[in-house]
Amino acid sequence: MTKFTTDERRLIARLNTPAAVQRFLNRLPYNNEPGGRATLRSFRGVVSHGCAHCLEAVLFATVVLEHHGYPPLVLSFESIDHLDHVIYIYRHRGRWGSVARSRDPGLHGRRPVFATPRALALSYADPYVDFTGRVTGFAVVDLGKAMNGYEWRFAETNVWKVERMLLDYPHQRIATSGARTRRLRAWYRAFRKTHGVKPVSYQGREKWAPLPEEFEPSIRLAAQSRSKSLVGFVTGS
Repeated sequence: MTKFTTDERRLIARLNTPAAVQRFLNRLPYNNEPGGRATLRSFRGVVSHGCAHCLEAVLFATVVLEHHGYPPLVLSFESIDHLDHVIYIYRHRGRWGSVARSRDPGLHGRRPVFATPRALALSYADPYVDFTGRVTGFAVVDLGKAMNGYEWRFAETNVWKVERMLLDYPHQRIATSGARTRRLRAWYRAFRKTHGVKPVSYQGREKWAPLPEEFEPSIRLAAQSRSKSLVGFVTGS
């Protein structure tokens, strides 16, 4: 059985809550897979390389928090543009929250305030709408059960089997309003053209976990423009 190194054990001991794991991941550079070389690194790979994309961040969070008694649960999204997203989910005092990393501010973690995983998933529907995206489904997967017998925690090589499993896993449908999506997409395009950054002024923004510093320009802009926020833009849809 593979064992944690001394440094890994120290890191895991320090990151003993989902909020601590989210803060740690926020400080890591996003893995943009330079040179066009796709990666899917395990927990050990994230530690050794010091960066992570969305699924790598989930694998890291799963291993760390599994050590602190949280089950290895992930939530997978499907989108019309096939740019899917994955988040780590957990339950705290009967409510659901998430830990996540993304190139988009609205697809990061959520505070543990949601009654069900579906309600948590729905909190990502609006921020998922960009130039091409729209959520169509979600699935909650226990990695420990789904990947039993496969070394996804400590592998030194890419763990593509995890990605293939998530792509093939049956997803529950999420129905979203076409009219709302069109308004969101038009607003998103106009915002990006005007400001050159990605928006954060969404309904339910107060339920998001703190964002990485890279999104500070968007956060400052939102604070300066509260009266023109998306809340008013989509009310009634």
